[in-house]
Amino acid sequence: MSTELSALYQEMILDHNKRPRNFHGMPAANHHADGYNPLCGDKVTIYLDLDGDVVRDISFEGSGCAISKASASMMTEAIKGRTLAQVESLFSTFHDLVTGRSGGAAEPAALGKLVVFSGVREFPVRVKCATLAWHTLRAALQNQRQPASTE
Repeated sequence: MSTELSALYQEMILDHNKRPRNFHGMPAANHHADGYNPLCGDKVTIYLDLDGDVVRDISFEGSGCAISKASASMMTEAIKGRTLAQVESLFSTFHDLVTGRSGGAAEPAALGKLVVFSGVREFPVRVKCATLAWHTLRAALQNQRQPASTE
């Protein structure tokens, strides 16, 4: 990855950490779940308003490192308005990107801005930070009452 591209990615992650999008509770949510990363202490709650199989609205609350908060923020932007099948496909593509399972060949068009997390795979301990919100999203979709974990 070029130095310029790496700097741009870092800037985008820092922006979403400082000014997270959709960072608020949602009393009208019809699905929610809590997530916890015991390794570094990141905590997140994902709120969803599903209309049939479409994510009408999504938000999150919590505390954590810059990667964790930026990932949650960008995830909420990426899945709002999508169907559950599209959300699952995006989850898989994102997970493959950050874990390196795609061999770095994840489709940038499918990921949009989420491609900024491609460098996370170089730091295995940070993969859990980037995926916490995503695992918590899955738990929320299933109305799971136990906190989602990265373990």
